[in-house]
Amino acid sequence: MSVTIHERPGVYSSYDALSVIRGGKVGKTVGVAAAATAGTPNEAVLLNSFREGQAEFGADGETAGMEALLRVLYENGAGSVQAVRVDTSGESADYASAFAVLSELDDVDVIVCDSTELAVQQALRGSVEAASALQRERIAVTGVCGTRVSEMVEQAAALNSERVVLTATNMAGEHDESAALVAAAVAAVIAGNDDPSAPIHGTPLQGVAGLAGRFTDTEIDWMVRGGVTPVEAMGGIVSPVRAVTTRTTTGGAGDATWRELTTILVVDDVIPTIRDSLRARFSRSKNTAQSRGAIRSQVILELEDKLANERIDSYGEVKVSAVENDPTVCLVEFSFAVAHGLTRIYLTAHITV
Repeated sequence: MSVTIHERPGVYSSYDALSVIRGGKVGKTVGVAAAATAGTPNEAVLLNSFREGQAEFGADGETAGMEALLRVLYENGAGSVQAVRVDTSGESADYASAFAVLSELDDVDVIVCDSTELAVQQALRGSVEAASALQRERIAVTGVCGTRVSEMVEQAAALNSERVVLTATNMAGEHDESAALVAAAVAAVIAGNDDPSAPIHGTPLQGVAGLAGRFTDTEIDWMVRGGVTPVEAMGGIVSPVRAVTTRTTTGGAGDATWRELTTILVVDDVIPTIRDSLRARFSRSKNTAQSRGAIRSQVILELEDKLANERIDSYGEVKVSAVENDPTVCLVEFSFAVAHGLTRIYLTAHITV
């Protein structure tokens, strides 16, 4: 674990994760980059309603464009949206420029776009990873569609990031537009979920249609283990089967540490909360034993709150110490175990006849 060293006063953080090897905010802000018939390219516009989006970017009537994505976002619980129009040519470089604008914003938690091209998705991955490294934690949700699970898993492998969710739908024919809408719906559900440790599987998605049917259990197994989030229709209701990230390997070796989406969401809830709390209370403090004791108490207070709210399962010893070779710096060390969502219940019945 390493902490980025800067000279600017502030509170900096880093994290790592260990696999166990055996024998928020309500209505978060969504960032969207999409084609539109109006508006200035590469300029972020804060929208608080679908009507505001139509007024700013036009009513294009496209199957998937800015208007369509905004409609789905608000139908599925997005609180507010930072929208950036992609330049008309729609090349991957144009999307990268739009992502760069979103990357500079502090108040974006989830990002989605209207493209399903791998090059664009990789640019989106780079954007959210770079922003998160600069203390602007966020995730990206993007989509893919088709009938060949192997291709979906390959696309997830090409992304391989705990900060990217790849939704997959089973549709007849080419429906890249619908895949983008599904991704937007899932992004909005994530943004609207006030408990990062609560899984979103089974949540109805509004404003999406055209799914050909359900995946088989074998296909679901393959997709989830391959970093793909399946979305299917059952009983007329479209919903995610299980929300996972595309991070399936580390250094070329299989790694399920970051599989569950809730893991990174909890991390993004706990660490920024503690960081912001310390920044607000100790911005002009002295690096004395008394101050370090107060810092330790504040960290414990925040961790206890997360424990009480079942965001984390437990936490370890909190250590606060002065850095020996720099008297202006103190090091805060702690560990915690994320609370996991319940995905399956296995029943075993022992029957006596």
